Amino acid sequence: MELHSETFNPADFSWRGLTLTPAAAAHIHELVAQKPELLGVRLGVKQTGCAGFGYVLDTVTEPGKDDLVFETDGAKLYVALQAMPFIDGTEVDYVREGLNQLFKFHNPKAQNECGCGESFGV
Repeated sequence: MELHSETFNPADFSWRGLTLTPAAAAHIHELVAQKPELLGVRLGVKQTGCAGFGYVLDTVTEPGKDDLVFETDGAKLYVALQAMPFIDGTEVDYVREGLNQLFKFHNPKAQNECGCGESFGV
């Protein structure tokens, strides 16, 4: 019996993509208006928390070589290709919760979330 070992290459897949709600797009526009050197926002993931993965947001002044760009109403969301298996299909929203305003992620790949909502598992 011959075993074949293959590597996973995210570039070999076709992705559904990520979407921004109008509120999230408007907030990204506000961030860019405050700092004209910004191109948009990057969404990534890191291993953390009790459920396995956490979302990471950063501003973008220069795109990464493996970034995919998703645009809504001129607002740009950058995603590293390596993050796509974990967040493909995610809708990014910007909401007010009490006195706080924050980005929220509606990720169809998340099978469980921790109680505080800071991490997710796939």
